[in-house]
Amino acid sequence: MTNLKLLTAGAAVGVFALGTAAFADTLDDVKKKGFVQCGVSQGLPGFSNPDEKGDWTGIDVDVCRAVAAALFGDAGKVKYTPLSAKERFTALQSGEVDLLSRNTTWTLVRDSALGLDFVGVNYYDGQGFMVRKDLGVQSAKELGGATVCVNIGTTTELNLADYFRANDMEYTPVVFEKADEVVAAYDAGRCDVYTTDQSGLYAQRIKMANPDEHVVLPEVISKEPLGPVVRHGDNKWGDVVKWSLYAMLEGEELGLNSKNVESERSSTTDPGKKRFLGTEGDLGENLGLSADWAYNIIAQVGNYGESFDMNVGPDTALQIERGLNALWKDGGIQYSMPMR
Repeated sequence: MTNLKLLTAGAAVGVFALGTAAFADTLDDVKKKGFVQCGVSQGLPGFSNPDEKGDWTGIDVDVCRAVAAALFGDAGKVKYTPLSAKERFTALQSGEVDLLSRNTTWTLVRDSALGLDFVGVNYYDGQGFMVRKDLGVQSAKELGGATVCVNIGTTTELNLADYFRANDMEYTPVVFEKADEVVAAYDAGRCDVYTTDQSGLYAQRIKMANPDEHVVLPEVISKEPLGPVVRHGDNKWGDVVKWSLYAMLEGEELGLNSKNVESERSSTTDPGKKRFLGTEGDLGENLGLSADWAYNIIAQVGNYGESFDMNVGPDTALQIERGLNALWKDGGIQYSMPMR
């Protein structure tokens, strides 16, 4: 059995290596076809979710739109591929999508063994638990013996096992491939507990039959830095995705947003803003982009704070505070590398 596993793993690495070589110039390929094929979730409100017309919105979707705005000057040049947790990495490795922006946790194994590269963090999250209020449970430490609905093939499943083992508690996992299946099973009473990233708990709760009957417990049991992913070795493309995300953060730090960016472009004397907006120098040249690539992102998608507030912030159904996702100067840890 062990030898078979080793052979299988070796074959997989070979496929990933071939895949990397075959898709090593995604930037040129995307420019030629004229759109970004973006892998997203199968429907997670606030992150990547289609409306009744099939139009996608969310903080992960905005990363895809920012890349399209940087490349084409048109944030609408994106096609979306809904992917389950199990499907997502294969879809990127095979070239089915150019970019994965789907609430995916950056881990050592994923970054080093799957032929993929994480290029940034667009949401700092942590795993939590949801239960029905009528259970009277106040803490995750009271969940011994519970049945737990969880998405198979995720870090969530592994963290769950670690947490119960570390706290010497028994549990019975009830696993599903698709996030919607997990939620439906929990909502139907097939398990006592639903676990995923805390942002996901708040997002999925609004889909339930009676959202007010459920409570998110206070414990956060893991670090879940979520971010966009590209194929390993696809460096030019990875740079474009990475700096598109950073442009959203830098725009917020500079005080530029979708409402003032046009007037700032014509009137600012701040050298940092002039470089960022492409009216002085050419930060886009080495990325293979036009001088106004960052301007296009802020004008069409908005800065990071705008995206957060519109999709998951306190005034949305999710009602999530900025917390760790505030800028570094406001007590959070979101931070763009210097743009100069």
